[in-house]
Amino acid sequence: MTLMTFVYLIAGLVLLVAGAEVLVRGAARLAAQFGIPPLIIGLTVVAFGTSAPETAVSVQAALNGSGDIAIGNVVGSNIANVLLILGLSALVAPLIVSRQLIRLDVPLMIGASLVTWALAMDGSLGRLDGALLFGGVVAYTLFLIIGSRRDKAAASGDEFADEFGLHETPKPYAWAINLALLVAGLVLLVGGSNLLVEGAVTLAKALGLSELVIGLTIIAVGTSLPELATSMIAAFKGERDIAVGNVVGSNLFNLLCVLGLASLVSPLPINVSANALSFDFPVMIAVAVACLPIFFAGYRINRWEGALFVAYYAIYTTWLIMHSTDAPGLGMFSQAMLWFVLPLTAITLLVIGGRAWKLQR
Repeated sequence: MTLMTFVYLIAGLVLLVAGAEVLVRGAARLAAQFGIPPLIIGLTVVAFGTSAPETAVSVQAALNGSGDIAIGNVVGSNIANVLLILGLSALVAPLIVSRQLIRLDVPLMIGASLVTWALAMDGSLGRLDGALLFGGVVAYTLFLIIGSRRDKAAASGDEFADEFGLHETPKPYAWAINLALLVAGLVLLVGGSNLLVEGAVTLAKALGLSELVIGLTIIAVGTSLPELATSMIAAFKGERDIAVGNVVGSNLFNLLCVLGLASLVSPLPINVSANALSFDFPVMIAVAVACLPIFFAGYRINRWEGALFVAYYAIYTTWLIMHSTDAPGLGMFSQAMLWFVLPLTAITLLVIGGRAWKLQR
């Protein structure tokens, strides 16, 4: 392992974040010039744009034959989005949870997680699996667009319009500038994903860690930086419902769009390791299910719940590293998790859910 390995990792992350930002702004303004309403742009272009780093990395990894990185990136990003990003955002300020998220989007996130796990049970994700997943994101996006037109939520449209300057009068040749931004964003994403995947593979070999663990940790957190920035800034600004919606929406797009697209373009089926099927996928599903009672309790995420989320992410990451390196004390750590932490968590969630149910009645 050399200094260049870290240079590749850092440069790759920087290019991915910059590429996502440039891509979203160029595409949003270009779409506005063609008369597409700001709210529709927010639900489509912006939603896809925040998942652009995950898409670029997973597609590149799939093309390179690094299936563990492609899978680990998506599964790890979904776990980090809820436990780390929502946890840190809730520590900044208690987060508001809209009723639509609980009634529709969180159940869809749980359903998408279960479907993806079921499709991967045979040890791979092929093009048919990818087509099914990608068809799901197309249907979900159409549903959002139809619903937004019916509701005519002008306030949300104004938020997107103000953020991306969609109310400004287009300058001459603005379409050319926005198209150039769009192309530049794509170039940055492709270049960044190449550097990040190459650096991650080298780092995994040097540290004796599996590509899956690197994908679940370093790459997952790195590609989630746009979501982290969006949610933290929204929490600071007091837009506390946007912080939660951003994470849930991103998780849906990661499973349906990112994995679906990666499976479609991969020349060979993406291999899914036994470790991912037996541990990481169940953790991702458990984290998604845990959102329901916590979100349902007062339609908010309190600071202590945010601290709990962050603590669980630290525990999960510690276990991954200890298991991958066969560290001493792994058995004791696993037993403590199995017989103390997990049962206590289950009881806590049941109590929270029960109290919330009684209050609703």
